[in-house]
Amino acid sequence: MISDWLCGVLARRGIHYGWAMVAVTFLTALITAASVGAPGIFIVPMQMEFGWNTLEISSALSIRFVLFGLMAPFAAALMNRYGLRTVTITAILVIMVALLLSLSMTKVWQLVALWGVAVGIGAGMTALTLGATVASRWFSHRRGLVIGVLTASTATGQLIFMPILANITDHYGWRWALMLMSVMLAVAGLAVLMIMRDRPGDMGLRPYGDTGDVALATPPVSAASIFAASLNTLRDAAKTRVFWILFSTFFICGATTNGLVQVHLIPMCGDYGISQVKAAGLLAAMGVFDLIGTVASGWLSDRFDNRRLLFWYYGLRGLSLIALPFTDFSIFGLSVFAVFYGLDWIATVPPTVRLAASRFGAERAGLVFGWIFAGHQIGAAVAAFGAGWSRTALLSYLPSFFTGGVLCLIAAVTILSVREQKAMPKAVTS
Repeated sequence: MISDWLCGVLARRGIHYGWAMVAVTFLTALITAASVGAPGIFIVPMQMEFGWNTLEISSALSIRFVLFGLMAPFAAALMNRYGLRTVTITAILVIMVALLLSLSMTKVWQLVALWGVAVGIGAGMTALTLGATVASRWFSHRRGLVIGVLTASTATGQLIFMPILANITDHYGWRWALMLMSVMLAVAGLAVLMIMRDRPGDMGLRPYGDTGDVALATPPVSAASIFAASLNTLRDAAKTRVFWILFSTFFICGATTNGLVQVHLIPMCGDYGISQVKAAGLLAAMGVFDLIGTVASGWLSDRFDNRRLLFWYYGLRGLSLIALPFTDFSIFGLSVFAVFYGLDWIATVPPTVRLAASRFGAERAGLVFGWIFAGHQIGAAVAAFGAGWSRTALLSYLPSFFTGGVLCLIAAVTILSVREQKAMPKAVTS
């Protein structure tokens, strides 16, 4: 098989196969995340073609965000039960089918069913959970760096393809942009099929940096059901104050990134006479700087107090959102915003993951973070809907951006109330 051949080639060069896993996971997360972010480009073209208003389209995108988040804790359990490769390929196929079917949609309910429900579930089957699982299974050392890189790929994928898709939409229509997305998903699926493996033991390896003895056989599958594992973890975590602090601050994180800026920045720029292609270029710039900022955040989270890092991340993000309307939407002002905001786009993830791991233990951190990430996406859904309502009812996006800035400042203060505690004992399941 190609994975065996590649493992041998890498081994002869002193490279662990875990880095091939990072590469294929990065590619997959980049492209699947782009399918989540791309609909923001299509709001204006669909309004022109179908007569749908911003609120109707935002409603479908809100459902997508909710399902994208709610799938995360169950995705971790699915990967434990059926394996990384099987779950990832299934997710890619669900997204591809939904995008291809949407080429012929003409009704709002079809938009909700395909882009809201199907894409939300498909993308949620991987989301940030895939990267966290790969990092924990394949790496003992450099784990923080790997989490930072794979986390960045999710947000970067939602932004970096924007100029390409916007340009295609502008010249050829939104359906051609969707076809390109489908082709990219097919490429990602082929790469996963050829390269991705579930565990280092499948390749006769130990995790990167692990110098101890490890069993090469695949661990037995837990008898506990997928729903029971996820819901029992939520039940135990919800009894703690720190869970609700992390959940609420990550709710604000999602509201002020995916839900507000990702969905509505392009149409808001259009209100000020800025073309979709130029506005998408700003989002792409954010994606590039997000990659830098999130990787740096992973490095910093290994060395500094994660609460204080989050205080600065949320505080600076809030100030940037409040300052955005005062840029007069000039190219220079928006460029400065893109750099400043991009560095902070999803830099909150590594410190949040580490806080969850230190409080709930390494074994349960993935499932707990899955529920915290659900809060992130619920926040995104609320903001996507709320900003759409603001534009429809108040004829302006500005109130929603000011609100997002204030919420970030509240999150900055709230996160400092987290106290260091011992990890929760692992629950006994029947």
